Amino acid sequence: MEAAGRLRYGTPAGRWVIAAAVLGSGVAFLDATVVNVALPSIAADLGGGLSGMQWVLDGYLLTLSALLLLGGALGDLYGRKRMYVIGLVGFTAASLLCGVAPSVGFLVAARALQGVAGALLVPGSLSILSASFRREDRGAAVGAWSGLSGVATALGPFAGGWLVDAVSWRFVFLVNLPLAVTAVLVTLKHVPESRDPTAARRPDLVGAALATVGLAGLVYALIEGSARRELTPALAVAGGVGLAALAAFPFVERQRRHPLVPMSIFRSRQFVGANVTTLTVYAALGGALFLVAVELQKVLGYSALEAGSSLLPITFVILTLSARAGRLAQRTGPRLPMTVGPVVAGLGLLLASFIGPGDSYAAAVLPAVVVLGLGMACTVAPLTAAVMAAVDEGHVGVASGFNNAVARVGGLLAVALLPAIAGLGGVDPGDPGFHAGVARALRIAAGLAVAGGTAAYALVRQSARIRVVAQPSLSHACNDPCLRDSEVA
Repeated sequence: MEAAGRLRYGTPAGRWVIAAAVLGSGVAFLDATVVNVALPSIAADLGGGLSGMQWVLDGYLLTLSALLLLGGALGDLYGRKRMYVIGLVGFTAASLLCGVAPSVGFLVAARALQGVAGALLVPGSLSILSASFRREDRGAAVGAWSGLSGVATALGPFAGGWLVDAVSWRFVFLVNLPLAVTAVLVTLKHVPESRDPTAARRPDLVGAALATVGLAGLVYALIEGSARRELTPALAVAGGVGLAALAAFPFVERQRRHPLVPMSIFRSRQFVGANVTTLTVYAALGGALFLVAVELQKVLGYSALEAGSSLLPITFVILTLSARAGRLAQRTGPRLPMTVGPVVAGLGLLLASFIGPGDSYAAAVLPAVVVLGLGMACTVAPLTAAVMAAVDEGHVGVASGFNNAVARVGGLLAVALLPAIAGLGGVDPGDPGFHAGVARALRIAAGLAVAGGTAAYALVRQSARIRVVAQPSLSHACNDPCLRDSEVA
């Protein structure tokens, strides 16, 4: 096995490392795209209604979002290969628990464990590539990983729908097992270990705990309060504790010697603006895709396979056009595409709000998803590039990691909050009022996307030095932590 930092692209050793990274990240990307289409079948089998579906998604996003930066820090300190393998093993075990879940509560708990493991796994793929390859070969390695991982993401909705219809929703989770086991074996045999000698000796567990408690309390209050249509004392306490923990987070981080998020990076107006855009756009996207996947099956009568396949154009458009949008941003600066892209995405969400029973796919669904895909394709690469250009070289890893976490938090909060705002709390997907509520939710999501474009116009510099970083997919639209010094032209 060659030492870390010395691998050449195109050699057998290099190919094995890329294979390990693709297999591991592919498991996470596949899981992120297959679960949405399985939600109605899960609810039909285990019960729980709309709130149960929300928890199945948010149980995973909650722990993943809160612990993502800590996972990257643990890899730097204890070994990226070691943490990657632990993440894969944990993800495999949690996927097995998901696949045999006897109740919604059990499934949500298993999904939360998946998120914990994912927080070790997700930062690992790119950090392993960055640490293993020579500097001059890192861009090519990331590009190969990006394309191959994108294929896994694109196939996710189709594969998930087929598994649900042909076998059972349980195989949406069980399919992870052979992939993850193969990734573990390849990683153990072929990936060199690497560490960051400058990493903090004591990871910021206090910051991670505050983020977890804050997000958990807030999401619990939002989902359960919406389902019960009242704010009980217990929910008020949970929400209050969550808000207090999130409010305390920046003050505590400022006092930490080695914080998860150095507060100094927020002095950059561009960094703040790019993350505001990330939060609003991915909140709109995450909340909308959750509801559209349910709407297509419960209101329009699509099968799981048809619902999954109907959303594939979004991913294909992003994969096809993101690199071109990145090159455009190099010429014009990131502000133009980051302003136009969210507005176009908002138009796609607005079109989706008019989809109704009896509409054909070609006339109603396809135009909406294509326009949404065009908007996201304009946004993805320039947004990530703007984030990385907003900070100095020493903070590129933490900045990209924070942006990744913000994107996931946006989806987490939208899945919890959007149905409540739209009046869907306590409404079963089979009820007559569900369709009208989804239409309202999609219009709200469209407004969020436009707000993201407005924030970009106001806060992001028109002329800025940016890197074009390869983006693998819709589900991984923000760069992973620890991608240092890697560029893809």
